[in-house]
Amino acid sequence: MRVSSQGVTVVALLADPDAPTEIAQRMARTLPDRLAEKSGQGRRFDVEVVSEPFTSGTEDLPTLMRRMVDRGRAENWDIVVALTDLPLHSHGRKLVVDLSHEHGLALLSLPSLGGLRLQTRARRAVEAAVLGLAGPQTTGTEGPPRSQPLLAPFVSRLAPVRPGPIGETETADLRYVVSGARGYLRVLLGMVRANRPWRLVPGLSKALAAALATGAVATVNSTVWNLAASLSTPRLVIATVGSVGIMIGWLIVDANLWHRPPESSPEAKQRAALYNASTVLTVGIGVLVCYVGLMLINLVWALFILNDQVFASMTRTPLHPSEYWTLSWFVASVATVGGALGSGLESDDAIRAAAYSKREQERRHTLEEHGDQPTK
Repeated sequence: MRVSSQGVTVVALLADPDAPTEIAQRMARTLPDRLAEKSGQGRRFDVEVVSEPFTSGTEDLPTLMRRMVDRGRAENWDIVVALTDLPLHSHGRKLVVDLSHEHGLALLSLPSLGGLRLQTRARRAVEAAVLGLAGPQTTGTEGPPRSQPLLAPFVSRLAPVRPGPIGETETADLRYVVSGARGYLRVLLGMVRANRPWRLVPGLSKALAAALATGAVATVNSTVWNLAASLSTPRLVIATVGSVGIMIGWLIVDANLWHRPPESSPEAKQRAALYNASTVLTVGIGVLVCYVGLMLINLVWALFILNDQVFASMTRTPLHPSEYWTLSWFVASVATVGGALGSGLESDDAIRAAAYSKREQERRHTLEEHGDQPTK
């Protein structure tokens, strides 16, 4: 690791566009002072944020590390910490971080940090990586360089972090991975967090318009009043699950969101299962947010439009507050099915843009160009 002649350690945060860049920019505001305080000895740090798609076209760890080496040599950087929201894999395990003390490099896969408190966890991980790379290097009988101090930012009940195997020709000299069910869950939640499922709501404008129109018509339909008044809570729950399931399935099939492994190896199938699970959760959360919004809008519409006498004459049931709630609940299920049909008017690109992070969109587009995944 080089140290600049002015006594300032220059740290570059090389971040993929979108969420990784936002995370890097936020942490860069306080990172120099935090690093200087923790390193002691009067050291100073200069942190730069560089936003570029350094993972474009590949998920191969040796290739990514070579790109970082070349990028670092072309600039006046002492340490390079790369951030990506792609889930990276190493020998069948999910990567947390790759480090090269010789070249002053760290590659961090953000999904391995989980879906909660991502900014804080990412900052701690970057701090640990920089301090480990900038500090004295230990080798030989003492084990991998700076191995133990790095564990702390990653250890939790949901992610058993352990050193991972490294090939002889690889640039990295220290690697941490997660494996097993708890590690899988943590990476899965991190992938869903990177996709930002709440963006699906404004991204489905045509589907929402169809759902709102369906709900508005259904709310003033006396047949719907009778059906809602006769439904028990278990049946309303079944209607909710069915309508949400139809919407999720329709979006995934219609926009071709399902990932098919390019090969039949166990590792490829494992990756495909992880990607598909994150897709189902991402779309599911977005649809549930839409469903709750429809229910509230329908409730307001019912409070405004319904008449006690007319409702009672049609259903033979007084219009109590519970009837407003039951009707809004049932109409939300009906409207969600209408929204599923309306989603067919959305372009596949619009749905993918709403459902996936920028890096995940580019990854899938690359797969389609190479024929690994059939296009629609």
